[in-house]
Amino acid sequence: MGGPMRSYLQDASVRRRRLPRETLRRILAFARPYRGRLALFVLLLLVGAAAGAAVPLLFRRLIDVGIGDGQRDVVLAMAAAAAGLALLTAVLTLAERWVSAVVGEELIVDLRTGVYDHVQRMPLAFFSRARTGALVQRLNGDVLGAQQAFTSTLQTVVSNGLTIVFTLAAMFAMSWSLTLLALALLPAFVLPARWFGRRIAALAHRGYELDADAGQLMNERFNVAGAHLAKVFGDPEREAARYAEQARALRDVGVARALYSTWFRVGLTTLASVAIAVVYGVGGVQAIAGQLTVGTIVALTAYLGRLYGPLTAMSNVQVDVMTALVSFERVLEVLDLEPTVAEKPDAHDLRAAVATHGAGIELDAVTFRYPRADEISLASLESVATVRKDPVGATLHDVSFSVPAGSMVALVGPSGAGKTTLSQLVVRLYDPTTGAVRIAGQDLRDVTAASLRETVGVVSQEAHLFHDTVAGNLRFARHDATDDQLWHALEQARIGDLVARMPEGLETVVGDRGYRLSGGERQRLAIARLLLKAPDVVVLDEATAHLDSESEAAVQAALDEALAGRTSLVIAHRLSTVRAADSIVVLDDGVVVERGTHAELLASSGLYAELYRTQFADLDADRSGS
Repeated sequence: MGGPMRSYLQDASVRRRRLPRETLRRILAFARPYRGRLALFVLLLLVGAAAGAAVPLLFRRLIDVGIGDGQRDVVLAMAAAAAGLALLTAVLTLAERWVSAVVGEELIVDLRTGVYDHVQRMPLAFFSRARTGALVQRLNGDVLGAQQAFTSTLQTVVSNGLTIVFTLAAMFAMSWSLTLLALALLPAFVLPARWFGRRIAALAHRGYELDADAGQLMNERFNVAGAHLAKVFGDPEREAARYAEQARALRDVGVARALYSTWFRVGLTTLASVAIAVVYGVGGVQAIAGQLTVGTIVALTAYLGRLYGPLTAMSNVQVDVMTALVSFERVLEVLDLEPTVAEKPDAHDLRAAVATHGAGIELDAVTFRYPRADEISLASLESVATVRKDPVGATLHDVSFSVPAGSMVALVGPSGAGKTTLSQLVVRLYDPTTGAVRIAGQDLRDVTAASLRETVGVVSQEAHLFHDTVAGNLRFARHDATDDQLWHALEQARIGDLVARMPEGLETVVGDRGYRLSGGERQRLAIARLLLKAPDVVVLDEATAHLDSESEAAVQAALDEALAGRTSLVIAHRLSTVRAADSIVVLDDGVVVERGTHAELLASSGLYAELYRTQFADLDADRSGS
């Protein structure tokens, strides 16, 4: 429901909010590029309000002078003027809407692109904590709410305010007594609006919650992984009954809201009719007594129709204003989150150093702890009261080793030893707490993000593919690659024949998360993406884990192609990978406990030898037996 009722449907708790002056200053800064258009917008509202207020005065003169004195010219002139004002009002309305739409949509673009660009620069830990739906809400709902501060809310305040001023001025000039009587009836409009508004708002919020629950259910059940789980473990009848229960609850809310809304509209219409009848009655008596003219009474009743709606809306306008400003505040709090991994203003290109010195990796006394929640997240994005500030223990402790250019180093250790964390530092998903990670002798904190992305490539154990074509997923690594280059990468990754047999070839859509492909096929497509990028450094995070023997063999063949001649840091899962490594680094509880070749570490009878006996030897025996 729009009009005077809209603000009553907002969450009235925002009335108690107080925005810092600095926040208000920043909000106004967003309007600075559009101040000329906003000034034009306000001017159009001013002229429109004045034109609308003039119409009853024209009819007053038409009745009192034109009809009352029998002056035909006055009747025709006033009618023509009224028609002209109607046309002017139509043109002004179109102009207002055009200016409002341009400013509003451009502001939405500014806010959305600003938030999107900022969020994608946040560290990985941010995404591990934030709810995706909450982030999307900031880009959609809150951005739209913020935009309303300069469009619909501004229009509501200025237009209604001007309408009230012009209308009351004209009414007081014609009859102060009837104007005061009309204002005395205002509580009969405002109080029911507040009463109905609270109930309709509560129903609306309940409807939003139920709608969100139903949407969450559909999102979870209709994505590939959720649908698979539901078909394996779920009961279709129970699932249908659960959704039907939510749908019936939404129905009940919809019916109740419709009834309350109808009661509100009927009540206001009835009250307006009663108010007009009162003015006609009192004014008619005054007209008989010669205190008012008939035209004045008609004009006053016309003004009543223009008065009660704006007055009712303005009585709760603070909710409208604060709702828009709070939405702005929620957008700003995302923009205020400082990325813990940021590019320095004077960062330099890593590729020149790689070309000169080779792509060797060095970890120098690296200690690392994951950032606390309050350092990288917002409570509102996690649906918690406050983000925790508890101290976080270090995951890596004084780790030092190097990977010479063109060599392969395998990382081995029990689960939770810090292997994946270490690999993420090499990609600069995080920065070390102390110490340094270097490639080609350059501290990664001193190089540009673009050059680091071109230098380092990653294949993880869960290859993620977008709901896009094969070509689209490959070009995510190199957007300007030709079809021939795509096919060459696919052949190198041992998946070219499979793609060639697909119905649409490179234009075949792989599905949500690539689920139209098998696990091994997804991994080989991810390796093709890596090969297309052609990085100097490759990080493999257990890229063959969870694959069957046949898929593992195909993926390993593709990996051999990908690693040839490149500096490689491999979190080892397969025994052959460990044996092929030039050096093995053994981690335990974030500390390097052993280092050497496969033979040297077996001979030392340390943690590696124990891992070999309990894990790798079993894997080797299984493969030998199969």
